[in-house]
Amino acid sequence: MELITEPIPLARLREMAERTFGDMVKAVVDIERGIMAVDGELHSDEEELLLQNGSRQANLWGINIYPDAGAEDWIEFDSMINLRPSQDNRTRGVEDPDRRRRILEIVSRLVMR
Repeated sequence: MELITEPIPLARLREMAERTFGDMVKAVVDIERGIMAVDGELHSDEEELLLQNGSRQANLWGINIYPDAGAEDWIEFDSMINLRPSQDNRTRGVEDPDRRRRILEIVSRLVMR
């Protein structure tokens, strides 16, 4: 697992995907700090890494990144850690459009496509 605070090349994510899930890398994004954890077997593992490094759980959202997909499809909002009725998120997706926008901005800044 890696904590990503500075931009990385897309090729690096592609290598991670090939080692684990084939075409996808799991990631957890901290929408407050603008960082993410990648390359864990479970989103909860990446969430724990971020928590240990000063993130707050309420700011952490799980996604899947598909390095070889087109710009419209490369990020999937789907993770068990996103089930948060207390934050009005009742699905594995990210229901709030503002949160989704922030996640997209952070990932786009941290991954050089």
